[in-house]
Amino acid sequence: MSKLELQSPSPQSSPLLQRGEADLPNSSTSALATTAQPRIVFLFFIASIWLGLTSCASVSRHQFSEPAAGWQTKTGQLMYRTANATLIGEAIVRVSKTGDFELTVSKGPGIILLSLRQDAEFAEFNASFTGQLWSGPTAQAPQQLRGWLGLRDQFLRAPNQKTLRYVTSSETFLFRS
Repeated sequence: MSKLELQSPSPQSSPLLQRGEADLPNSSTSALATTAQPRIVFLFFIASIWLGLTSCASVSRHQFSEPAAGWQTKTGQLMYRTANATLIGEAIVRVSKTGDFELTVSKGPGIILLSLRQDAEFAEFNASFTGQLWSGPTAQAPQQLRGWLGLRDQFLRAPNQKTLRYVTSSETFLFRS
């Protein structure tokens, strides 16, 4: 056989070949196999990263107390201001006698901008308008959430105030009922 002639593959050596196809590195079946394999590996890699990130960031195993008859509830407006942004929304604040805290800020019925649940040791923050989710021990909270997590203490110190103003280094919170 000369170098230009092709030998037909035997049925035993390549059972997946169709009539007229050759088992060569640059044949169409071989090209599909070599391009499909990296795609599958890449998709598996991306899916694994996505699953790892979402399962760590948003799943909370902590059980918060549910609002009950003894909780104090306030409704009003909350303004949050930084040098670059201002957020104003309708707010519902719930505080228990044991120090459990809930804050929900919305923009009209059914449009929740953010929610915060917090007790003495743990917090869960969900800013649906930015996609920012975090839950964990308050001592390990990211720096950008420290102001929000400080609101609990402010409401516990002044449970009967109609207006509450709280200023941190670069953030201002103003609640009016």
